[in-house]
Amino acid sequence: MNIIQKIEKEQMKESFAPFNVGDQVKVHTRVVEGGKERIQIFAGIVLAKKGSGLGQSFTVRKISYGEGVERVFPVHSPKVAKIEVTQRGKVRRARLHYLRDRVGKRATTVKAASDQSGLVMSTGGRRKKRADATAALVPEEGTAPQMDEVAVAPEVAEAAPEAPATASE
Repeated sequence: MNIIQKIEKEQMKESFAPFNVGDQVKVHTRVVEGGKERIQIFAGIVLAKKGSGLGQSFTVRKISYGEGVERVFPVHSPKVAKIEVTQRGKVRRARLHYLRDRVGKRATTVKAASDQSGLVMSTGGRRKKRADATAALVPEEGTAPQMDEVAVAPEVAEAAPEAPATASE
């Protein structure tokens, strides 16, 4: 084993909570103010993970007072006391930089691991509703008046010309 690998192995943390991109996490960081040390929590959504070994890091984004704040944490840093996963997310991307363009609650949430949304991606990046979701919007038979059930005023019915007979009749 190389000398550098031995030193890296000594510095690496053995145990930390396994997390993925899209998870909501609370990162407990050690902050030194004056002569005192305290734990500060940075809670947000994991946008990206990169690197390997001792250089592994991850990016967490949160919205603070209407402004997006991103912070990059080294996984094996002694300043990171604990990584706590509060909610698992189900995403289909390795990096969630598209969340930067979103506003409001959409900027801080992704699908939960067991959630099934009615939206699907189509080509061109536009969203469409599923066919079964739009079927619920169409009224069932018997609920809406049909064309033959619509009442026609007598003077309109008299003024309307008869439809010409077709050859098949």
